[in-house]
Amino acid sequence: MKKNMGSADRIIRVAVAALIAVLFLTNVISGTLGIVLLAAAGIFLLTSLVNFCPLYAPFGISTCKVQPDKTQ
Repeated sequence: MKKNMGSADRIIRVAVAALIAVLFLTNVISGTLGIVLLAAAGIFLLTSLVNFCPLYAPFGISTCKVQPDKTQ
């Protein structure tokens, strides 16, 4: 997998995941919506840890500033 996420994208995803987790744990969001948002938070956290977003790949989107040239 080639990295396609920059540091700003990763920070935003981790912050959103943390916010959703806190809201879920304090019972601000609950029920089915809470579970769905918690699953989305888990996906955000996982994609930020591996620096790869599968939804970016088909569209050729990359938020990395500079991609290293591996032809040399």
